Amino acid sequence: MKKLLNDVADVVPEMLEGLVAGAPGLVLLQGETVVLRRDHADLDGTVALLSGGGAGHEPAHGGYVGPGMLTGAVVGDMFTSPSTDAVLAAVRAIAAGEQARSAGVLLIVKNYTGDRLNFGLAAELARAEGTDVEMVVVGDDVSLSVEGDHAGRRGIAGTVLVHKAAGAAAARGDDLAAVRAVAQRVADDVRSMGVSLGACTVPAVGRPGFTLADDEVEWGLGIHGEAGVERGPLVSADDTTARLVDAVADDARLADGQRVVLLVNDLGTTPPSELDVVARGALARLRSRGLVVERMWVGRFLTALDMPGVSVSVLAVDDELLGLLDAPTETAAWPAPHQGLVAEPEAVAPPAPAKEPTGERLAADSVVRRGLVAACESLKAAEPELTRLDSEVGDGDLGTGLERGADAVLAEIDRYAADTVGALRDTSATLRRAIGGTSGPLYSILLMRAAASLEESGSTDPAAWAAALEAGADGIAEVGGASVGDRTMLDALVPLATSFAQHLEAGDDPATAWRDAVAAAEQGTASTAETAAKVGRSSYLGDRVKGTPDPGARAVVIWAGAVGDELG
Repeated sequence: MKKLLNDVADVVPEMLEGLVAGAPGLVLLQGETVVLRRDHADLDGTVALLSGGGAGHEPAHGGYVGPGMLTGAVVGDMFTSPSTDAVLAAVRAIAAGEQARSAGVLLIVKNYTGDRLNFGLAAELARAEGTDVEMVVVGDDVSLSVEGDHAGRRGIAGTVLVHKAAGAAAARGDDLAAVRAVAQRVADDVRSMGVSLGACTVPAVGRPGFTLADDEVEWGLGIHGEAGVERGPLVSADDTTARLVDAVADDARLADGQRVVLLVNDLGTTPPSELDVVARGALARLRSRGLVVERMWVGRFLTALDMPGVSVSVLAVDDELLGLLDAPTETAAWPAPHQGLVAEPEAVAPPAPAKEPTGERLAADSVVRRGLVAACESLKAAEPELTRLDSEVGDGDLGTGLERGADAVLAEIDRYAADTVGALRDTSATLRRAIGGTSGPLYSILLMRAAASLEESGSTDPAAWAAALEAGADGIAEVGGASVGDRTMLDALVPLATSFAQHLEAGDDPATAWRDAVAAAEQGTASTAETAAKVGRSSYLGDRVKGTPDPGARAVVIWAGAVGDELG
């Protein structure tokens, strides 16, 4: 287990110290793992909201303490309910002032036995001391039936919407009964369901809670590292999202035309890119059911440590409830108001494309076309090798990027100009559009400079091609800021160009000269396995790249060899 922790026994207090240190509006309750608003003792008669539970759900619950949401959060050990005394201490702290005592305290509790018992008992003790306390229990997990042999539906990410709506009601001055009614309404109406791609690791345990095969997921799980109610095969994001959305919408009996809000929640380690894909699918699925999605929040709201997965929550709203969810709040974890707004995905029209050439197109038997096709086919075939090499020393995208460029060239080659210079420039434009990252611009520069060199010379004989290749390599060195020995494609491209020119000058026939040039490129590529990179992503790895040849240089050898085989 690898965790950025000190002692597992100190995780919760150290975590809360870090949270409060970065949030001037928060304080800790001395001797307890309780986070409070700094102004908790001066609430001016407003209802106080208290929630909490075990740690491991961050940013819940401390991240929702602040004006407009919670007054305080009580945090237990990892995935463990806080004690009754800790909850009671928090209630006493926020009910200490006479005004706060008269306004009352609302406890918002997720439906887990430990939380219900400890918060419930604390409420009884506080009432005995004269504090007006109410409690709302949230059970929004639709993966469990309402009736069944279990402790009731679990409270999961929908709880955050209860915090938000009830907090806004308290901030506008509602009394305890009215705030409780808002909280109860949201708790009754919100529905959630999650899916996990893997288990989380509780620090004190040191190993994942369960094991999944690469093609398996867990459906309908809680937030404490437990397995779900069903294990099934991994399906596409859209299919996954459709099942989650349908489950919550069916359970809530949402009708055509009903207004809803959507919460897409990261269970711990799901990348934003995947969350956005799920959000896109959930929005489309809800709309396909005739529902009007008024707000959509996407991000990390209530997690299960480092669990990879997502949950979807849906809540029916009207103008009043939507206003409470939109009301301003000053907390660390609730998104800014504009982040919840929903818009139709929109794309602006690109500039008008250049006019299609009216002259002759590149002939099927032309030397340039044959060479381009050979190079493209070789790069497509080499994608696995180049991806493997780049994964070892870079970010792993070279093989797929060059394959994408090759596919684009093959798709557009029928539209290329018939003359050599025009065809090279057309190829340059294709690669510039098709390949992102570094490779696209570099190959585009190579072809542009080569085309300019051929145009200036007015010739396409082998010597002119050698000069064009050298000009292309010079362009890459100039724009990319690299040179031979820096462990880049130039370690193959420069020897290729230089050797070809030298062998032609020595009187070798073009085919022989090219074969020797490819051999020189191979030697240059082999030398990169013994050097550390000075530019590009590999440069961050230092000597760790040694032993693996540079994938960009290897790609040069691949397409150069294919061109020689085709034209030799």
